[in-house]
Amino acid sequence: MATGADVRDILELGGPEGDAASGTISKKDIINPDKKKSKKSSETLTFKRPEGMHREVYALLYSDKKDAPPLLPSDTGQGYRTVKAKLGSKKVRPWKWMPFTNPARKDGAMFFHWRRAAEEGKDYPFARFNKTVQVPVYSEQEYQLYLHDDAWTKAETDHLFDLSRRFDLRFVIIHDRYDHQQFKKRSVEDLKERYYHICAKLANVRAVPGTDLKVPVFDAGHERRRKEQLERLYNRTPEQVAEEEYLLQELRKIEARKKEREKRSQDLQKLITAADTTAEQRRTERKAPKKKLPQKKEAEKPAVPETAGIRFPDFKSAGVTLRSQRMKLPSSVGQKKVKALEQMLLELGVELSPTPTEELVHMFNELRSDLVLLYELKQACASCEYELQMLRHRHEALARAGVLGAAVTPASGPAPASAEPIVPDPGPGPDPTKDTIIDVVGAPLTPNSRKRRESASSSSSVKKAKKP
Repeated sequence: MATGADVRDILELGGPEGDAASGTISKKDIINPDKKKSKKSSETLTFKRPEGMHREVYALLYSDKKDAPPLLPSDTGQGYRTVKAKLGSKKVRPWKWMPFTNPARKDGAMFFHWRRAAEEGKDYPFARFNKTVQVPVYSEQEYQLYLHDDAWTKAETDHLFDLSRRFDLRFVIIHDRYDHQQFKKRSVEDLKERYYHICAKLANVRAVPGTDLKVPVFDAGHERRRKEQLERLYNRTPEQVAEEEYLLQELRKIEARKKEREKRSQDLQKLITAADTTAEQRRTERKAPKKKLPQKKEAEKPAVPETAGIRFPDFKSAGVTLRSQRMKLPSSVGQKKVKALEQMLLELGVELSPTPTEELVHMFNELRSDLVLLYELKQACASCEYELQMLRHRHEALARAGVLGAAVTPASGPAPASAEPIVPDPGPGPDPTKDTIIDVVGAPLTPNSRKRRESASSSSSVKKAKKP
């Protein structure tokens, strides 16, 4: 909300001068006459806004202290003029051009570098990084007693250990510098095997009884096989690489189909067990007397799997509840099963919401549980029949292609589980029956075919339930 001072400033009217001209005196002027004079004296020091400059721009250019705004942000408390170099008051340590020798070199070469005068005569500081491999040394007696080998002479063994000391057990370089003209041609694995065999022998001979030995072991045969396999892998042709990728993909498909079959067989076994358990339980309830029925339910009730129809919640909590709540389907029943259940009840002529008496609620829940179990069994049966039909067709296709020993007619049915197809030895070139042989385990169902089969099985189960 704009005040009178803002209005006078926008209209470029003098506020204090206008008040003085009007001659009006306020209460503050009477109480604090000195402050009014000091305020007027301070106002006389203000700068007038230039003509043509907007009021907002003028307010940005000047602060309350009437100082010109800086062009760049700066810190007046710590400027570059006040900061001084903090130099130490100690005496500068002198440096000297002096010679040095490297202990890692055996030729006694002399070099020069700058070092502090106080460090004159000390060892070269980087000599501690010269790490060498401790190659064992053997005597003539030890060689004749423990290290003698018919395939290696002593001169050749000495030459190998001399190169090992020179090149720090870098066996690739040792093999390159090995004297193959004077001695027998050796591979890198032969050189490693001889060296580590001598090291193990000397360690066992020189070991103190009762101490744990760390004997180096080198398996030359494993190293040769590893390099051979690596060379074969590197020398593969593009056709071999493509064939290997194809076989790996087919192997993954077979494993996926195997897992799917195992899962479906487990589900089917659960459904069969649930159906048998439910039937046995009802048969026991019918035979038992009505008075002892509740006691036997608690004592002899078998464990019913969760897949046995519908598990309705038990309302055992304190308080008032409606009996109709027991007829509500639990949330674990899917929408697809609910629709199929309603369709089957309509086909049977049963009301979807009967009068919730004690007997009707119990019988209605049992009926729906049986219908859901029947629906699941029909689905499992249709899936097994479809898979059996697919395997039968593929078996007949293999028989017609000549892969099996004898042709199988459609009327003969599928081959027994113990019979195995006789696959001929493939000759050179691509095998035309490769895809068929690999895919005989069973083709995965597509989503469209699965939906059509489930819808057909649900409609057929309703029709078969009406038949006596």
